[in-house]
Amino acid sequence: MDDAPRRRHPVTRPVVGFVGLGNMGGALAGNLVRSGFELVAHDTAGPARTPLGARWSPSPADLARAADTVVLSLPDGTVCADVVRQLATARGRRVTHIVDTSTVGVTAARSLAGVRGLSYVDAPVSGGVAGARKRTLMVMYAGTDDACAHVEPVLAGLSDRRRRVGDRPGQAQALKLANNFLSATALAATSEAVAFARSAGLDMETVLDVLNASSGRSAATADKFPAEVLTGRYASGFSNALMAKDVHLYGREAAGLGTATTLAEVTRAVWEAFAEAEPGADFTRIYPFTRGSGEAS
Repeated sequence: MDDAPRRRHPVTRPVVGFVGLGNMGGALAGNLVRSGFELVAHDTAGPARTPLGARWSPSPADLARAADTVVLSLPDGTVCADVVRQLATARGRRVTHIVDTSTVGVTAARSLAGVRGLSYVDAPVSGGVAGARKRTLMVMYAGTDDACAHVEPVLAGLSDRRRRVGDRPGQAQALKLANNFLSATALAATSEAVAFARSAGLDMETVLDVLNASSGRSAATADKFPAEVLTGRYASGFSNALMAKDVHLYGREAAGLGTATTLAEVTRAVWEAFAEAEPGADFTRIYPFTRGSGEAS
């Protein structure tokens, strides 16, 4: 029997690439670093947003040669398509799998899944930047059995909450758009309802306390209003332009599938008006916009 001490070989994990280090992307990329992944990151704004512990990549093509799996956190389907094209056509590329956490819509996800040579997992997220940092963000994902099994460690690095919702890319996008439509509608409706109650002389904190113990309770009354509106912070990290984009996408996809869009059209008009009036504002500022004032009270 050999009594010589055995050498322990370090466990190696695949190199993960990350493209898009905005509010959400930066938080998710940081989660991957803290989960022990070797991370290579790229953002068009430059290297300043690169999380501590990750290394910077000057382009998606360079990143494609360094990473096995690439996570995307980008503003829309057009940008995603351009980045995926660069990844797929990079000379000497190493990347084989894409995890797309962006909200791009059903049609775009299906198109991206058709890019030859790359396995695509549709994996949008919900729960906000705060949820990403606390690892309570919901990652809803869809893809083939093989693709989902391959990227499961990466998904686990993103958040402690995740759910496979289908076997075809685009299905997770459908669920994300349904979620954001409900979120947008609830926040707009809550803004109008609270403005009405305040006009009748009621205190906002009292209004929220009662709503949250009653049938009008929603994520808007339980989370967005107490955390962002009542405090006057308006710093959730999600812009009105992105919400307007998501509601527009929902309406377009719903119309394409022949489902009802009556409320979607009203909600879209409200969010597009807000985004046009206050470009780039935090989406929780829809309350003062609804009140016709720049300040919450």
